[in-house]
Amino acid sequence: MLSSFPIPSCPSGKPVEILLLTAAAAARSEPGFTVLRAASKLFSPFSLGFVLTHFLTCGEIIFRVLLLEKLFTSPFQGAFPGQFVHGLEAVMQGGTCWCWLQPTDVCVSPQLQPEQLDCGAAHLQHPLAIVNPVTATPIFTYSGLTAVAVASVNNYTVVFLGTASGGLLKINLDSTMKVISRRSISVAYGEPVHPIMQFDPSDSTYLYLMTSYQMTRVKVAACNQYPTCTECLAAADAYCGWCTMETRCSLQHECMNFTGANFWASASEGVKQCPSMTILEPEINIDKENPALIIQINGTIPNLNGTNISCDYGNNIRTVARVAGDYVNQFIYCSLLSREKYPAFPDDQDHVVVETALRVNSKNIIRANFTIYDCKRTGNIYPKRACTSCLSARWKCHWCPSTYTCVSNHSQCDDALRMKEKIDCPRIVPASLDPMPTGVSRDITISLANATFSKVNEFPESFSLFVFCVQLHTSEKTDLFPVNLQLKDRPDRFIDSPEMMTVEVYNCATGSADCSQCLGREDLGHRCVWSESSSSCRLQGEPPQTSDVCPAPEIKKVRPECNGGTLLTIRGRNMGRRFSDVLGAVRIGSVQCTPLPDRYVVSEAIVCQTGEAQEAFSDVVTVNVSREGKSRERYSYVLPVVQSIAPLNGPKAGGTRVTIRGSKLDVGSELRVLVNTSKQCTDLSRNDSTITCTMPSAELTAAVPVCVQFENKSCASYDITFKFEKNPVISDINPKKSQISGGRTITLEGRGFELVQNVSMLVRGIGREQTSCRVHTDTVITCPSPAASNITVGSKPAPVDFYLNGRLYADDRPALDEEMYPEEALHISKFSLEYYADPQFFTAKKEKWIKHHPGEPLTLVIHKEPDSLGLESNEYQVKIGLISCEIQIVSDKVIHCSVNESLSTSERQLPVTIQVGKFNYTIAMLHLGGGETAIIVSIVICSILLVLSVVALFVFCTKSRRAERYWQKTLLQMEEMESQIREEIRKGFAELQTDMTDLTKELNRSQGIPFLEYKHFVTRTFFPKCSSLYEECYILPTQQLSSQVGSQVQETHPLLVGEWKIPENCRPNMEEGISLFSTLLNNKHFLIVFVHALEQQKDFAVRDRCNLASLLTIALHGKLEYYTSIMKDLLVDLIDASASKNPKLMLRRTESVVEKMLTNWMSICMYSYLRETVGEPFFLLICAIKQQINKGSIDAITGKARYTLNEEWLLRENIEAKPRNLNVSFQGCGMDSLSVRAMDTDTLSQVKEKILEAFCKNVPYSQWPRVEDVDLEWFATSTDSYILRDLDDTSVVEDGRKKLNTLAHYKVNLPALLAQSLPGLGVKDLDTEKYFHLVLPTDESVEHKKSHRQSHRKKVLPEIYLTRLLSTKGTLQKFLDDLFKAILSIRDDKPPVAVKYFFDFLEEQAEKRGITDPDTMHIWKTNSLPLRFWVNILKNPQFVFDIDKTDHIDACLSVIAQAFIDACSLSDLQLGKDSPTNKLLYAKEIPEYRKIVQRYYKQIHDMPPLSEQEMNAHLAEESRKYRNEFNTNVAMAEIYKYAKRYRSQIIVAALDANPTTKRTQLQHKFEQVIALMEDNIYECCSEA
Repeated sequence: MLSSFPIPSCPSGKPVEILLLTAAAAARSEPGFTVLRAASKLFSPFSLGFVLTHFLTCGEIIFRVLLLEKLFTSPFQGAFPGQFVHGLEAVMQGGTCWCWLQPTDVCVSPQLQPEQLDCGAAHLQHPLAIVNPVTATPIFTYSGLTAVAVASVNNYTVVFLGTASGGLLKINLDSTMKVISRRSISVAYGEPVHPIMQFDPSDSTYLYLMTSYQMTRVKVAACNQYPTCTECLAAADAYCGWCTMETRCSLQHECMNFTGANFWASASEGVKQCPSMTILEPEINIDKENPALIIQINGTIPNLNGTNISCDYGNNIRTVARVAGDYVNQFIYCSLLSREKYPAFPDDQDHVVVETALRVNSKNIIRANFTIYDCKRTGNIYPKRACTSCLSARWKCHWCPSTYTCVSNHSQCDDALRMKEKIDCPRIVPASLDPMPTGVSRDITISLANATFSKVNEFPESFSLFVFCVQLHTSEKTDLFPVNLQLKDRPDRFIDSPEMMTVEVYNCATGSADCSQCLGREDLGHRCVWSESSSSCRLQGEPPQTSDVCPAPEIKKVRPECNGGTLLTIRGRNMGRRFSDVLGAVRIGSVQCTPLPDRYVVSEAIVCQTGEAQEAFSDVVTVNVSREGKSRERYSYVLPVVQSIAPLNGPKAGGTRVTIRGSKLDVGSELRVLVNTSKQCTDLSRNDSTITCTMPSAELTAAVPVCVQFENKSCASYDITFKFEKNPVISDINPKKSQISGGRTITLEGRGFELVQNVSMLVRGIGREQTSCRVHTDTVITCPSPAASNITVGSKPAPVDFYLNGRLYADDRPALDEEMYPEEALHISKFSLEYYADPQFFTAKKEKWIKHHPGEPLTLVIHKEPDSLGLESNEYQVKIGLISCEIQIVSDKVIHCSVNESLSTSERQLPVTIQVGKFNYTIAMLHLGGGETAIIVSIVICSILLVLSVVALFVFCTKSRRAERYWQKTLLQMEEMESQIREEIRKGFAELQTDMTDLTKELNRSQGIPFLEYKHFVTRTFFPKCSSLYEECYILPTQQLSSQVGSQVQETHPLLVGEWKIPENCRPNMEEGISLFSTLLNNKHFLIVFVHALEQQKDFAVRDRCNLASLLTIALHGKLEYYTSIMKDLLVDLIDASASKNPKLMLRRTESVVEKMLTNWMSICMYSYLRETVGEPFFLLICAIKQQINKGSIDAITGKARYTLNEEWLLRENIEAKPRNLNVSFQGCGMDSLSVRAMDTDTLSQVKEKILEAFCKNVPYSQWPRVEDVDLEWFATSTDSYILRDLDDTSVVEDGRKKLNTLAHYKVNLPALLAQSLPGLGVKDLDTEKYFHLVLPTDESVEHKKSHRQSHRKKVLPEIYLTRLLSTKGTLQKFLDDLFKAILSIRDDKPPVAVKYFFDFLEEQAEKRGITDPDTMHIWKTNSLPLRFWVNILKNPQFVFDIDKTDHIDACLSVIAQAFIDACSLSDLQLGKDSPTNKLLYAKEIPEYRKIVQRYYKQIHDMPPLSEQEMNAHLAEESRKYRNEFNTNVAMAEIYKYAKRYRSQIIVAALDANPTTKRTQLQHKFEQVIALMEDNIYECCSEA
């Protein structure tokens, strides 16, 4: 509570000073409050039980009064004057000075010692006090005030109040101490603000305040949040005002020249002081000569004399202004913008609103609108009521009868007749006309008022009648035809018809399926009769005439609405001609069913409200309309029964989900469950036996009745009650700390938890999600802490909210006045949770591998970094593989655990993981070694077998050597060849069975997908080979990975957003020329003529056409709706040209501008779908291809590999390669050390590539260090290390060629260290004629230098290695299937909008041209989407991802793309043994893929078509999403170069030949562009 009371006057006229201090000397030691004096008022927050010490200085007399008011239940009132002070004589020690504190009294100055002024002195006989307490009226009430600070600013008193919940309130008081505005901010959650709160001595616009753990410097006002003057001054913030010349809301000292008059408007002056301007003549006739604007200045604006002022109309159009009038009344005179710069009139308006701004010193400070109108347009817009519109317009328009036009001046009409009001206009007098039958001639009489058209041709009467004989036709049931009168000599002019007169034409044969419908049309004035013989409705008077009595009603279906509702729907035939026929004619047995008039459909349907039955029964439904009809089905009346409710009680806060049980509960259309007769149970759901709903809140704890109402009748339950109990109370939570990963168990302590059905926990501000909790007992609930985001370690505690039964938990304390202070009605939680970094664990020696022999006991010692979480032993969980490690000892730094059961030896490596909550970390890998005994036994057995084999072979060879030496030699060669073939086939089969599982297991799906940004995707797709204009490479911006590796490279593509680099002396003309050229390109007629003209040029090559299409796409990217319409018009022309020749060849290639435009359009529209749906399976396929290739040997010179999909890149040699796991340390890419898998046949460059890929797998490729920039250093011992290179002095020479060094060459088996070094010689720099890697070229091999075994190996058929293609295909098959499924499936029954729209467009064009061949439509769709977009993406993944596409990956993707093309083709593949392997490889899958493609096309065809509005909305959203991504000026300039090149031959002639462009003078506008650009674009570019 904040109080104020006046400070009393001193008897001697001197000022009185009152200070309220804290009760430090009192018996209590509670914290006090800061009290400040502002003007003549005293402010202090008072609280119950505080002792306040008052000092009063009055002249030379000093009084010290102790007010001990222990019950401050009401604020202080009254004042000091006239109050008598008791107990003063004890201080004076018998003195006689009594002070009444009145002006007439004279007080003697006593001689007091300092110790006598101690209020708590022991010599006082009784406390000092006054007779009546000081009282005051509260000016503001709030619960939990802890601090106060006061300032007087700009005629306001501003009071800052700290709260117990960590908030700061700012209250603005006017001179009458009335609260005029209030603001609040949160300083600390749940922490009270300390009583010491002071303004910054050096800058009073800042306030210092404290909580228990921080000090905060808060600015007294945030004025910049108010964008307009009205909002600024209406906020009534004493500190904020409007800075006129800077057009912003600011503090006074922040405004330039704030000391000058009217530069800064204070909030105390009100919003009326906001600067504004009034245009004295706001409506201007378009025909007015030399118009000018006269502007009156209003509000707070300084004197503008001597300033640079102008009127700004936008689009860089300004006119000079001058100031007139005195300082008080300032007027501005502005010349209006020239006629040719008037903005265009909207098509359906006769006026245009123009905004103008007063520009002072290059800044617009105030704005206003004026209107330019054109009376001629007024008459033309509404031709059917031209005169009425003219004379009723809000402009000064006149009607000219002689020319039948609307003019703005009498002088423009030479007719003497004048019309002043719209009632004087010649017009059709509206009259109702009888309906006319179709095809029958009838007379129509039209009455005219004011039938006078000119002075020479006047009618004697004001009203005239015209009779017309007309015959109208319609095939509909009824149709309305407007009636208008057209002038004979002016076919575009009509007699006014302000209220449109219409005639109804009907057709009896349409829309009348039965007798009742036919005869019921009599009420509409239709003369129709029913012929029962022909079962048709005819016009009356046609033979034969029939009776007007219809057959009996035929009831076909009877259905209750909703779940057995009491609204009954009856459908059939001949059920009445009108509603009056069925009123009272529907019954269920003997119970009346009342029809609803708004639901009745003539003859066909009756919806009636069933009446109330006395008992349950079942009977047929009858409808009696002259004759009676009965239903075949019976309708049953049932009685719902309510039996019980569960649970029987719940908290009064509400949210309890209750279930009401009974029978027949699904009857009735309306159901309500009332609690205590007033509140409803919400979220109702029901079936035959149960009703489930959510209980509302209650004010008191009591048992209340629960009433179930059906159809607003009486309660179906009388003895069911629900008891509201006291709300559950959460007293404390423990622990109050959590790791950032979350998952720590938080225990809630309290009572009343048995009433809680569900609990959830939310950490406000930083919690990622709301976590579900578990109720254990009436006093305990446990919740997992949510994971935190956007938090730094050591930040302040975050508030925690709990939701009990879906209701936010809050203490039962009185709420604030939400209506008065809505911003303070926020929930403040008393619980908070502090987040710390996840705990860090490591092994004793920080090793990553731990060796263990099976069967031996295992005890792990895990070290832990100290933290502040205070984790208990039961919160740790250690696992080795899937086996738990039992924790024995836990301390702050060490965790001991042991495994009692034996570890499985099926897997040689097991991860050692430790889990705390949701934080899961792998510390090391446990390597299981074999037993020594098993090794010895295996060696002995192998040795014995080897000896026996040698002996047997020696005996066999000795006996047969003499007789069969030659035969044995030949047989040995054949057996060896057969063995090698068998071995290769067996290896291929094994690889096919195992590689798929291994690859799926090893592929890291957790790494992020390095999608390119949209702008880079567009530039790579639109300009794939860098046109002559853009020779720069597409370099992506990179970020420095570390101090040692990587450097930042800026994006250099000229079409991306950036400054248009042209010399400043050329900029004005070029910018104006480009702007005018942009306007021309936004004219559809110009752009289509422009494209066709360029395509007719023989030297306008395909490359130029694609470049032009991409430049147009960039230039029109912000208007995709317009771009789409241009593309469709050009496609129509292309279809017309193709339809006359061979329509199946359309869109097969990209040879025209529109075909490239279609490619770009598909890329733009499919980008989101590509990222969201296809991106992940496509990226996984690329990763799988790369990983599968790397599993085998790769020749570094030829690029051929053991595993591939492309026959040309297959390594047709049996190279023995063994994997090596290298422990590598590398300072870069965010990781220190890893285990990297490489092959012993890999060159050192290949090893470095695999190491960089392992370390930088989560980093985009553009940010990887180059292989040439790093060296591989091998630490053979602790002191010796070697730099491993592809070529050095140890390299082997074979057949005159040096062999590249490999891991096997160096015999590397120890850890290696990767470090940065100077660039060295790479493999790509080698001369292939001097070096080799895995195989020598066959043409230079020397037979006699090879061993016996090598010579035989060469004879192995190379074709046997083709089985490796099948192995690789089988491994990648799942990833390929996932990719094709993502491309050719429809997600959520909703295809991409662009695909559906364009396929419908193709079908529409085919239908218009009579093309019915389904194969043609299939080819069109295939050429427009799969071949034009998807194949391009499949072959070029670098368009979508920031990755390295090697030549080998490109070859594999070509095979996949060919399979996709074959799947979309309709021609059958004629395959044989001589067919290429890239077609044979997927021959089995192609038929299944083809079915998927056909099903995909059919699903899109069967879906409802898209409207133009839906497509335009989608295109507008795409334009908005990527606005300002590209430099359209550069694109426009490059398009202009094409226009300039072909100006004289084609562009001018084409524009002149086209009647539309000639009529709109587009050629003249194009010449203006050339005039502006011709002398600048080439000269300026050369200067640049």
